[in-house]
Amino acid sequence: MKLRIEVNSGFAGAAAARGGRKAFISWGIVGVNPDLHERLTKSMHRLPMLDYRRPVVAGACVFLTVNLADRQSDLLVREVGALRQAVAETRATRPFAVDAWVVLPDHFHSVWQLPEGDADIATRVAAIKARFSMAVRRSGFTPTSHPNRHGVKAGRSRTGGRFRDEAPIWQKRFWEHHIRDDADHAAHVNYCWINPVKHGLVDDPAKWPFSSFNAERA
Repeated sequence: MKLRIEVNSGFAGAAAARGGRKAFISWGIVGVNPDLHERLTKSMHRLPMLDYRRPVVAGACVFLTVNLADRQSDLLVREVGALRQAVAETRATRPFAVDAWVVLPDHFHSVWQLPEGDADIATRVAAIKARFSMAVRRSGFTPTSHPNRHGVKAGRSRTGGRFRDEAPIWQKRFWEHHIRDDADHAAHVNYCWINPVKHGLVDDPAKWPFSSFNAERA
């Protein structure tokens, strides 16, 4: 099943509508750049999470990484329709523009532009997580616990209700980086595009169906 892209919902690419950054999302600049991807990956892994304080910047452009609790799962691509719907519904109530989005089996990366005067990233991420979780649970999916090699307790434990003993679907935290300038923006869009290649899922970003890559090149 391929990811369906629409301009006003789901994993839509918004760079063309704004125009200013479109030049940095061309094949020539945002092509396969494994060295850049590796440098960004290493910088993410060096950041401590225990005392992390999220910056509050209204109208920010941000790069996000959101992980499933089970890093061996393929739930996000298996239920990509539910994820797309969760994003669309969240954008309808709390708008944000999307410059890039790539969905991997157990995590996704994206580049968002928040509206002027709005700094609330966390509520949007939480809404997407909640809507997706409700949709897949309704379809009969029940998560199971797996050891986490990072030693992270993922998600929020339920204290009551029918799902009390189930494992969480998402890791509790998410990672964000505030984009500094056009070069930084291009680097993180590139990171999204090259991620399926880095994980050995395809040999060309254009071949990965769960991405807005081809929509941006159109």
